[in-house]
Order: sequence, then C-alpha cells, then structure tokens
Amino acid sequence: MEYRVDELARRSGVRVDTIRFYQGRGLLPPPRREGRVALYGEVHLERLHRIRALLDDGLSLALIRRVLDAEARRAAGAGEPLLSALVAEQVGRRTFTRSELATAAGIPEALIAAARSAGLVQPIQVGGEERYGEADLAMARAGLELLDAGIPLDALLQLAIDHARATRETAERAIELFDRHVRRREQGGVAAETVTERFRQLLPLATQLVALYFQRTVVSCALARLEDAGESSALREAIAATESSRLEVAWK
Repeated sequence: MEYRVDELARRSGVRVDTIRFYQGRGLLPPPRREGRVALYGEVHLERLHRIRALLDDGLSLALIRRVLDAEARRAAGAGEPLLSALVAEQVGRRTFTRSELATAAGIPEALIAAARSAGLVQPIQVGGEERYGEADLAMARAGLELLDAGIPLDALLQLAIDHARATRETAERAIELFDRHVRRREQGGVAAETVTERFRQLLPLATQLVALYFQRTVVSCALARLEDAGESSALREAIAATESSRLEVAWK
C-alpha cells in the first residue's frame, strides 16, 4: 500500500514537516515518485514507528540513525552486533525528565542541575528536552545517602568531579585495550557476534575489578588512618566489618 505524505502523517501520528525533516536527515529512505507526487510505502510507516519508539527510549536522532543503519545492514547480513549490543544497554530502559528524576530520587532539581553542570550526568536530548536514565537515578540515590551521612555537598561534588575525570581516562584506555587486543584480533577469523559476546563477558568482569579495587583501597586507607590515630577499638570493628562483608557488582 502506498500513501501520500499527508496520509502517511495521519497513519503514523508524525507531522508532515517532521517526516520531511527525518527524510532530510537520512532517517527515512526517499519515496517513490510519480511525476511530482511522492508516494510512501509500508517500509516508511514501519520506520516512523521505529523512530518514535527509539525517541521514547531516550535516544538522540544521531544515534537513532546509527541504530537504523545497523539494523538495515544486519537484515542484509552485514550487521554491526557490537553497536547493537551497546545501544541495547539504553533501548528499552525508562527515561526521566529532570523533574521526574528529582522526584524519584528525592532530591531538589537544583542538585541535578549542579551535577549536570559539573559533567557528572550526561542526559540525552529528546525533542529538545533533557532525559535521564536509570543509571542517573541510581547515582542520585547513592549521592543522597552520602549527603545524609553528613558529607558536605560541595566536597562531595568536587570528589565526584575528580573521580569522573579519572574514570573517563581509565575507561578510554580500557576500550583501547579491548579494541587492540580483542576486537581487532578476533574480527578477522570469527563472526562479529563472537566479538560482541566477548564484550558482554568482559564488561562486567572489568566493572567488578575496578569496583573491588576501589573498595579495597578505601578500606586500606581508612584502616591506616584509624591505626595512626590509635583508635584500636574502631580499628577492630572496621576489620571485622570488612571481613564479613562482600561487595557484589550487578550488571544488567
């Protein structure tokens, strides 16, 4: 079945000017033309539904184009499963406006704005509106607990900024290691799906390694400070607590 652009707009719920904008951005294939009349088919209708779903999931138009291109190549037998796996970490998850995030986390919007300005959270732009993910909610709740424990806000923000900077540098180096020693080595002799599976296996291991090392370092520094201060009773309690506790890193 074929549609004129106004009919396609009615069926898809997407405005005519938006359809033309998507077409100009390469998100829609060009229509079939009969003279000066542009005719759209079911593939265009399905593509518009897919774009709306991805927008609702919080993806930017630039990322949506990469997803659609990857899906088209995969359908043709030349997909990019690693890209799909990375995108799948975002697709399907709930996103929040800033006010919704503040309500869900139980913190003022001003605090989220401060974290945003400091680069601690990186919202996705959807229709000109900032949207935040579930990871942002988890971080906001964790930060609130630290504030409730008595840590000053300005000190916590500065510590988070320093940590974010160091984490990004470490992450970039880790990605380079994976790219050099795993992806490039394996992509020549195995299926791309195998490389993707290796990424899925190694990512939680790397996450756990970093988290466990950070925990051990924090505990060691804390114990050293208690020992220097001669707080032997607190030292014994801290040692007992760390020996009985076990850090678990969940990867969804």
